Amino acid sequence: MSASSSTALDPDAAQRAIEFCYEEGWSDGLPLVPVTRDLVDRFLATTIRPAAEVIGRMPQVNRQVTVELAAINAAMAGCKPEYFPVVLAAWEALMRERATGGGGWQSTSGPSPLIVVNGPIRTELGFNSAGDAFGPGFRPNATVSRAIGLIVRNVFGVKPHELGQATQGLPGRWSVCIGENEEESPWLPLAEELGVPGNAVTSTLLRTSEFVDNRNTSNAEQLLGDFADTIGRSGALLFKHALAGVVFCPEHAQLLAGAGYSRANVAAWLAEHSGRTTDQLARAGKDFAPDVGARSPGDNARSDEFQPTMPSADPTTMLIAVAGARNAGISMVVRYFADWSGTSVPIATALPILEKEQSA
Repeated sequence: MSASSSTALDPDAAQRAIEFCYEEGWSDGLPLVPVTRDLVDRFLATTIRPAAEVIGRMPQVNRQVTVELAAINAAMAGCKPEYFPVVLAAWEALMRERATGGGGWQSTSGPSPLIVVNGPIRTELGFNSAGDAFGPGFRPNATVSRAIGLIVRNVFGVKPHELGQATQGLPGRWSVCIGENEEESPWLPLAEELGVPGNAVTSTLLRTSEFVDNRNTSNAEQLLGDFADTIGRSGALLFKHALAGVVFCPEHAQLLAGAGYSRANVAAWLAEHSGRTTDQLARAGKDFAPDVGARSPGDNARSDEFQPTMPSADPTTMLIAVAGARNAGISMVVRYFADWSGTSVPIATALPILEKEQSA
């Protein structure tokens, strides 16, 4: 630290401010950035949306999120002001999910948002789309997702051991934000395929993510069969059906595309082949599947009957993205908490402000 910077900065004051945030119960366990009025105003300047605009409600606790409250929590999360339009788009995408309008945030599953960023803004702001895409080390990925978690905690009041009801929760809760690796994807960017070209966010709530490591086959159906086996496991079935998506590594995506598979083809194949027989489900006490209610032991009738994990071959129910490095055949199955809206949200910025921030 130089003499000039040591004169300008007061580490003791910063420490006191951080401890104050802990004392107030605002933190998710990690230190927060102390927020000033000036800092919040810089966040608000990156969007044309009014500070008082309501962007989310949680009716059961009679609480609502405004743009300004979102800005405060994004600042505390460690976002830069220019990240804020991405936070707003991610939040809007999550508000389109059926589960977030009900009890999703308070579920015993402790679901985590999956946030997928598309467009030039990925590189402009430094989102990681390549190696270690699901891991730490990149400020935009870490803080945009953390901002969502702080909004849920501090505005909706969903805290562990209080309104939060997670039985165990997810290790990656509030940290699953990835840029799509558009440069190495053989398909259109996810958001563009959903009708939103350019800078956009796609999101849903996840129960978990599970890796598929398949490095040795060059046969597309063998590879897809490995994913179908993971998607179809009995442990994922609470109700009659369970929905899932896939974040393919570039190697797997390119192999499938090279064999003629589009996103829709992949989704249809996996929907048809993911599941278990009644006999296999009976061993886990899950062979009886009512339309409403949890799975339970049945009579093991028609033991060889195949029970599909997903309800149909509709490709719009499966989120398929590409992220990670092209250095190994490792991809990720992502299990939805409930379902997925199948939509993307454009990232809207106050362009003169954003350009000024980026050139500073």
